[in-house]
Amino acid sequence: MSKREFRLAEEYHYNRSGPVRWIISHVWRYPWLPLTVVVATILNNFAHSSVALYTGQAFDLVTLPDWERADLLRLALLVFGAFLVQSVFGLVRNYTTEFIAQRIERDTRDELYVSLLGKSQTFHNRQRIGDIMARATNDVRMLNFMFSPGLMLIIDSLMGIVAPLVLITSIHPSLLLVPVLFVVSLGVTVADYARQLNPVSLALRDRFGKMNAELAESIGGIEVVKGNAQEQQELRKFIHDAAAYRDYFIQQGRIQARYLPLLVYSVALGLAFLHALWLWRMGTLTSLGQVVSFMGLMNVLRFPTFVSIFSFNLVQLGVASAERILEVINTETELDENPQGVAKPIEGEVVFEDVSFAYNGRSVLAHISFRVRPGETVAIVGQTGSGKTTLTRLINRIFDADNGRILIDGIDVRDWSLESLRSQISTIEQDIFLFSRTIAENIAFGCPDADQEAIEQAAKQAQAHEFIMSFADGYNTEVGERGVTLSGGQRQRIAIARAFLTNPRILILDDSTSAIDSATEDQIQQAMRRISRQRTTFLITHRLSQIRWADRILVLRHGQLVDQGTHEELLARSEAYRRIFARYE
Repeated sequence: MSKREFRLAEEYHYNRSGPVRWIISHVWRYPWLPLTVVVATILNNFAHSSVALYTGQAFDLVTLPDWERADLLRLALLVFGAFLVQSVFGLVRNYTTEFIAQRIERDTRDELYVSLLGKSQTFHNRQRIGDIMARATNDVRMLNFMFSPGLMLIIDSLMGIVAPLVLITSIHPSLLLVPVLFVVSLGVTVADYARQLNPVSLALRDRFGKMNAELAESIGGIEVVKGNAQEQQELRKFIHDAAAYRDYFIQQGRIQARYLPLLVYSVALGLAFLHALWLWRMGTLTSLGQVVSFMGLMNVLRFPTFVSIFSFNLVQLGVASAERILEVINTETELDENPQGVAKPIEGEVVFEDVSFAYNGRSVLAHISFRVRPGETVAIVGQTGSGKTTLTRLINRIFDADNGRILIDGIDVRDWSLESLRSQISTIEQDIFLFSRTIAENIAFGCPDADQEAIEQAAKQAQAHEFIMSFADGYNTEVGERGVTLSGGQRQRIAIARAFLTNPRILILDDSTSAIDSATEDQIQQAMRRISRQRTTFLITHRLSQIRWADRILVLRHGQLVDQGTHEELLARSEAYRRIFARYE
């Protein structure tokens, strides 16, 4: 089983060894649905093709001098019955196929979303959000179109070939010569068409993902674009990406314009008519009505020939989309949720034993060792790029150490259940992320069952209650995407309230009050001091007031722990700390 940070308790396991097998495994999750489609398609096409037989028989009947109206009425009723059967089973086929298509789209989107939730932070750091969104929306949607109308038309086309051939045999086996040659030619030309179309379809989906990624980056960074007056440059980049996407559509159109099966069908239709008349003149066929029936059945072959021009294209696009989706799902990540691991309340002891970590081949931390007792407050200081944030991300296993061990309450973090570990560790960073939801929902994100009183109490501790109540809707105020409707200080206070509400055993504050004024910060610090007595707290900050009240200070330099101790001890003995402290003053 592959490593994942999150998985459902009851999860359907698909065959992910290849895009086609993966699609088939999705379909066979509901075996009665494809079976219904096949049976309905067979009955639909045989009913439709039988009309040609009845037409030929009616032609022979009316050419007789003593034909009876009752016989003609019987044939008319048979034609009506055939069309009725065709309509009913056509409806069953279409409904069932659409049902499959919607189920596949839903299941695929669920599978992809669960997979994305289970990927490590390292994986997500490497991805472009726009491309991931293109795969989760447009590519998943293409799987729907692949089934309805794509595969539905292909199955209908196959039965639309089989049914006429069977009924032509019932007229006279000699008539099969031209239809069989046509079917062989159709298979060859369609295979060549699919061969040419496949790389273009894959490139088309890939180009769409890249274009979407560029657009998402430009819109996501619109403040930077406008701040640097680069609208024209971003427009040129988008036009270039859209033109490349357009070029693949043109290439696809050229392949479709050279579609040969329709030409092959036209030639086959003429040859079939000539062959049928020749067999009639030779006496092999006993009546002109058989010629009429034969030509009617040949006309049925026109539909599968025509629809293959776009049905195969939809299938190719669907397979290409499946390949892109599987590429994400099958990407292995470094961490596993370890559901059988330790799951118990954390006391708060944190120990680093000779820990080293490298990111993309570059050493970030080297040989870090220290011990933090439960309830201690530890400040981490150092120059930019010294590894402060990375060190804290090793505690809750956003990343895993390359060497050494990190112990929480004497247990290696790798041996903890990931859910239990992370649910008891709360991190507040300078770059606060808020969801496009109400303020109350953002505060209660880590405790969805929290009542209004608890939410307001956490907000009051974070000095956020007053500004929240200044809004017309109070705690029901909707914040914009990423909280853009709030100031930086307001976002940070909501994030602090969220942390207070979760009541973590280990609290990590990564420059979490940088956007807050001094008076408000003092009030928040008082609340932090009260709650920090009950939990282990890590502070990454340049605020001297916060550094001073820490029980211990870790001094990092170029990824190494160069000293640790109290503020007074470090001022007395550590030149590196004095330089850092002097810069903060």
